[in-house]
Amino acid sequence: MNIFDIYQHRLIAVIEKLVTEGKLPEGLDLSRVVVEPPRDPAHGDLATNAAMVLAKPAGTNPRALAQLLVAALAQEKGVENAATAGPGFINLRLRHEVFHEVLGAVLGAGADFGRGAAKADRPVNVEYVSANPTGPMHVGHGRGAVFGDALASLLAFAGHAVTREYYINDAGAQVDVLARSVFLRYREALGEAIGGIPEGLYPGDYLVPVGERLAGEYGRALLDKPEAEWLPQVRDVAIDAMMDMIRDDLAALGVRHDVFFSERTLHAGNGDSAISSTIHALQERGFVYTGRLPPPKGQLPEDWEDREQLLFRATDVGDDIDRPLVKSDGSYTYFAADVAYLRDKYVRGFRDLIYVLGADHGGYVKRLQAVGRAVGGDDVKVIVLLAQLVKLLREGEPVKMSKRAGSFVTLREVIDEVGRDAVRFMMLYRKNDAPLDFDLAKVVEQSKDNPVFYVQYAHARCASIFRQARETLPDLDTSREKLGEAHLAVLADEAEINILKLVSQYPRVIEAGASNHEPHRVAFYLYELAAAFHGLWNRGKDAPQLRFVNQTDRQLTAARLALVEAVRSVLASGLAVLGVAAPDEMR
Repeated sequence: MNIFDIYQHRLIAVIEKLVTEGKLPEGLDLSRVVVEPPRDPAHGDLATNAAMVLAKPAGTNPRALAQLLVAALAQEKGVENAATAGPGFINLRLRHEVFHEVLGAVLGAGADFGRGAAKADRPVNVEYVSANPTGPMHVGHGRGAVFGDALASLLAFAGHAVTREYYINDAGAQVDVLARSVFLRYREALGEAIGGIPEGLYPGDYLVPVGERLAGEYGRALLDKPEAEWLPQVRDVAIDAMMDMIRDDLAALGVRHDVFFSERTLHAGNGDSAISSTIHALQERGFVYTGRLPPPKGQLPEDWEDREQLLFRATDVGDDIDRPLVKSDGSYTYFAADVAYLRDKYVRGFRDLIYVLGADHGGYVKRLQAVGRAVGGDDVKVIVLLAQLVKLLREGEPVKMSKRAGSFVTLREVIDEVGRDAVRFMMLYRKNDAPLDFDLAKVVEQSKDNPVFYVQYAHARCASIFRQARETLPDLDTSREKLGEAHLAVLADEAEINILKLVSQYPRVIEAGASNHEPHRVAFYLYELAAAFHGLWNRGKDAPQLRFVNQTDRQLTAARLALVEAVRSVLASGLAVLGVAAPDEMR
């Protein structure tokens, strides 16, 4: 039950009736009319911009149109008061019975309250993490992982068919560097003194077990081979080991993927690779040509080459410059693989493509959107979302680097110290494109200032209320189905109604969060709901008549337990979307 949708439909019906009566002209565009919570709850429960956006095409002024709409809306079921505000905004205050109906709907739907209708016609591909398989994940990877995973869950809960994808960057120079780094550790495992790790190789201790694995599998057989022979073997073992490590890190964080897509598969094939076929297909449509790029502005880079080359005509589809597809040595550019990969997603049936990338990938936004237009025209929607940097602190001081990784604190070290829930919730308690200060000391505090504790504690408090009810009134049926039969009209205290108003907003939070790709909206909402619930609980300490369990009034107790169950259900649902546990007890 989404009261915002319900009253939007009623508002549209009111407008259409006024058109039929000749009080408004035909042909009005109603797509920009919205019904939403007012910025100030003191103004009412619902607000609409209908008069503001329709006045000009209706040939009137906003306030006059607002008064016309208010007169009709005041007669709608459940409306206690309709009023015009400012230049033409309309505020509606609803009767308590509407929120009692919402409570009944929550109890009836249970975990499905707020779930959107199925939208299987446009499957969504969400690609996230896609860290190079050259070492353990760092905290920055973790933010993209948590954001992408929560966004995929949010979209799925809103009704979308979602595929979660990881792109393995297992082609190119970086994996050859990985192989050489592992070979050094292999020699070390065989007893050689390797000294310091040469510059340009990966120095982390995490490669020691991989070298030992190679020594156990091959003995000394690789030592006598030239690099051209041992490199492919070592590279395969190293990539597999790194991906095992990354999968373990992701599992510890509660992040999952449906597809792990290997970049190397795009290069496979003797002259008939996915990349070459993609280039050929785009060439036939005029998006690939042979030409020269203008020199970059400013000082020329040392590797600049003024030469004819194969180019993607990106400027025709919204990019700033055309993009090279083939290097001077005849190998494909990274961008060529990106083009083929996007086309592969398109061939698999995806039309909504979401890329979650690191903060240093801002330049990818236009180029990927340009590729989407070239591959699928207006039928493809490419959205690139950037996860900003994470500054790791402990009591306000920067955290030192990790010995294991050699140059950064690993994500696994952070998870092991503060736990999965703290990492996930705090990564989502700020918009993805805003920098994040992650303080290891603060995220484990048991206080209102620690959002993850505060929200989880609200869920645990709900469970404790039910335990108390079973002890105090053991014969009272507290099942969700039975509570749905409670006389909910006895819930009339302002704080109780305010909580029901917050509960009623959950379907809209899900819908808006999904459509705007903003899972942080769910985290913010859960904190607000938890704060309201804790406030009501605290009032009961000083005012016994407000306590949830009342031995002398079973009817009131049942109604209040229904309220507690609704809060518990929504908290559990929202935490599940974020991938955070909803504990029944806090220890």
